Amino acid sequence: MDIGQVRIVGGRWRNTRLAVPNLPGLRPSSDRVRETLFNWLTGQLAGARVLDLFAGTGALGLEALSRGAGSAVLVERDPGLAGQLDQVVARLKAADQARIVNADALAWLEQQSAAAFDIAFVDPPFAAGLWDTVLARLPRLLAPGAWLYIESPHEQAPALPPGYLLHRQGSTRQVRYTLARAPG
Repeated sequence: MDIGQVRIVGGRWRNTRLAVPNLPGLRPSSDRVRETLFNWLTGQLAGARVLDLFAGTGALGLEALSRGAGSAVLVERDPGLAGQLDQVVARLKAADQARIVNADALAWLEQQSAAAFDIAFVDPPFAAGLWDTVLARLPRLLAPGAWLYIESPHEQAPALPPGYLLHRQGSTRQVRYTLARAPG
């Protein structure tokens, strides 16, 4: 059962609606937060290699592609959500740019070795408390100077990986959102 929709805010797929199923832990980034984030990333998206680590509805990764990113890997553990993402990618005719990976994010991180991404989105289910583990494993997959976006509960500010510099930060009543830059 769907509890609503989010939309792609800008770019070539602007106003495309993405279904939000009623699943535990699924809490897509709001349109307002995504609009702010992508305003911060203006000028950084053209051709970027993007990782959406806890993809859910795919709103972050698909928004990046809509606004000019070159490719995106969307990792989602739930098979139903991964299947829904496959359908959205097919509908948008984006199979040449978007790769959907149905896997546990932590297990997937352990299997990767190349510094392949220019932008990474980390927005795990809040109750799982995965920030420290993810932020310890993720940096080796990010290119020098890569951008790292982190979303967390309003009252929690996960520690950035060593050497990462805070670029911008904001909050709503529910969430804190942070954009940081990798060394290099």
